[in-house]
Amino acid sequence: MKNLSILGRILFALPFGIFGLNHFFMVDFFTGMLTSFIPGTGFTVLLTGILLIAASLSIIFKKFIRLACLMLAALLLIFILTIHLPGLFEGGNGARMAMMQMLKDTSLMGGALVMATLYDGE
Repeated sequence: MKNLSILGRILFALPFGIFGLNHFFMVDFFTGMLTSFIPGTGFTVLLTGILLIAASLSIIFKKFIRLACLMLAALLLIFILTIHLPGLFEGGNGARMAMMQMLKDTSLMGGALVMATLYDGE
């Protein structure tokens, strides 16, 4: 069972690292997703990428997992409230994409909160 726990932890963290790298390679795409009340545009996208990569590495290498997962859950909540929720009101394909992304981030936020409680002492 321990091997499954290690595999699960790594499989949970890897997508966040990839998402973080995508923030560097696709800055224009992610800048286009930002709503008007989010400051910084390109800087905000790059900062978010750094935070996602840092959380991924922290979880993979089992350092400060609880803190990383709590901060990751907070970041995902910010994504939901500032990007996906306003996207629901676009209509058409944009609203459908926003709904799928919102559900994805909601489930990842739940996973981060569960992992934060499982690794409470580490």
